[in-house]
Amino acid sequence: MVYRTKKKPESLANWIEANVCLPQSTAEPGPMRLYPYQRGIADAMADPAIERVSVLKSARIGYTATLTAAIAHYVVRDPASVLVLMPTEADCRDFMVSDVEPLFADSPAITDALPMPRPGRSDRNTLLHRLFAGGSLKIVAGKAPRNLRRHTCRILLIDEADAIEVSAEGDPITLAERRTMSFANRKIICGSTPLDEATSHVSRLYGQSDQRIWEMPCPSCKAFAELAWPAIEWPVGEPARAAWRCPKCLDLIPERHKPRMLLRGRWRALRPEVKDHAGFKINALASLLPAAAWGKLAAEFERAKLDEATLKVFVNTVLGEPWREPADEVDEASLVNRVEPFDLEHMPAEVLAITMGIDSQDDRFEITTTGHARDGALYVLAHDVLWGSPLDDDTLAALDGHLRQRWRHPRGGTIGVDAAVVDAGDGGHYDGILAFCHPRIGRKVLAGKGVAGFARAAIQRAKLKRGRPLFLIGVDGLKTQLFARLARGQTVRFGRALPPEYFEQLASERRVIRRVGGKPVARFERKPGMKAEGLDATVYALAARAACLLSPAAFDQREADLARETPAPKPPPAVIRSQWLGR
Repeated sequence: MVYRTKKKPESLANWIEANVCLPQSTAEPGPMRLYPYQRGIADAMADPAIERVSVLKSARIGYTATLTAAIAHYVVRDPASVLVLMPTEADCRDFMVSDVEPLFADSPAITDALPMPRPGRSDRNTLLHRLFAGGSLKIVAGKAPRNLRRHTCRILLIDEADAIEVSAEGDPITLAERRTMSFANRKIICGSTPLDEATSHVSRLYGQSDQRIWEMPCPSCKAFAELAWPAIEWPVGEPARAAWRCPKCLDLIPERHKPRMLLRGRWRALRPEVKDHAGFKINALASLLPAAAWGKLAAEFERAKLDEATLKVFVNTVLGEPWREPADEVDEASLVNRVEPFDLEHMPAEVLAITMGIDSQDDRFEITTTGHARDGALYVLAHDVLWGSPLDDDTLAALDGHLRQRWRHPRGGTIGVDAAVVDAGDGGHYDGILAFCHPRIGRKVLAGKGVAGFARAAIQRAKLKRGRPLFLIGVDGLKTQLFARLARGQTVRFGRALPPEYFEQLASERRVIRRVGGKPVARFERKPGMKAEGLDATVYALAARAACLLSPAAFDQREADLARETPAPKPPPAVIRSQWLGR
């Protein structure tokens, strides 16, 4: 009797290279060729013995292409109900239109496997929901977690998990995972660029996995090592000559050896005892993409290190590491001790742009004036209180005069306010602030409203169907950047005209971690008995700086313009008291 053994199924990596083509819109269209590190990730995505796959990654390693090819596998080779969870509706639409549909359309072997919606036809296929033989594909935004309650799936794919925020309806990731519980052979694949260490979902998942790291052999000593940023070196001022220092033999390895090192690379599990959860950690240093050349990454770092915000982006997206905050709160006494002998009438020559942040209260405006240098340094020049109701015409006239001020500059000529954000808030003066700012939008006097969320942009125009313009201010992210800069002590400088209460208010909040639905969530909380007007006004001034969009060329032009101007006479002092007080 002849016994036939069951043929082992083709690995997902091999199937992808045989059947999947990259779209014509990509940099390298045609049959998909996986990098060695992509092969290990792809095979784990289709391994029935592995329930979870977690990928802690940087950008520029080809993860999105691998994830899209895995979707093709579950449509063609292993039909199942597939649910893809992404941060926003726009992300969902972009992923389907820019990645999924083009990949199927340009791959002849699988072109007809995923049905396309037919305009004008009453079938059940839509842009984000497709039915195919044996399964379905649904792409859902974490921004609206209620959509998850009516879906079940065997395959759950989560992309950019750290950008998915917890809402009042719960944690979208937890809700999505619950939709897989009825399947014994479920698969949960989560990949993300990490954000903050304290709240990073993908970092936490990676810590629960077998923790695989990508190692490559040194051409000199043949020892395997993970490529880490501290081992990248270059001569001062010459980032193009960046090379890797082997931690074993200490030889300096030029980048020309990287392709050969990559071909011989391997995944090594730091916790091999974990069998059903594969975790992968990889950064851009291992990528062969032109934009990930060591010299280009070193040049990026040289630019990024000058500013806290850009440095965080570099750490997250290039190194694939979560950001560690240097401080959770500000010490008031240390700030007072950093006062320097400058003010608006004697501003430093480095200040080439001025912004204002205006916090609105029922009986006053609190105004912080900040200066900005070419290298990103922030100069807090003044903090004034303009007494009067925000609804009073005299108070608003005084505010307009404050915004129109100009000051003598040490380089020559005068400098005025480049942009300002006025707090519209939610109170009874909301409409009045919008009405005040609307005719002044050409001067970049913007009505702003603070919104929570660490992933929000510093400033973004609200999508209102009608009415006057309102700008949403990402206060959590701006406070995080400000606190980090204050902790490092060099990029925020304080003038002598600032009142003592300003420093008290600047230190009025602390960053804390609370658990919401079992997930750690960062938030800023007010210290008991403290006022925060100075902090809020400074944050609005930083948002106004983001609205300026001042490029290096703009700073060059401002410097040249100041040098050409004739020094102006000293302007009269600003009026900061309205007649409202005498009523």
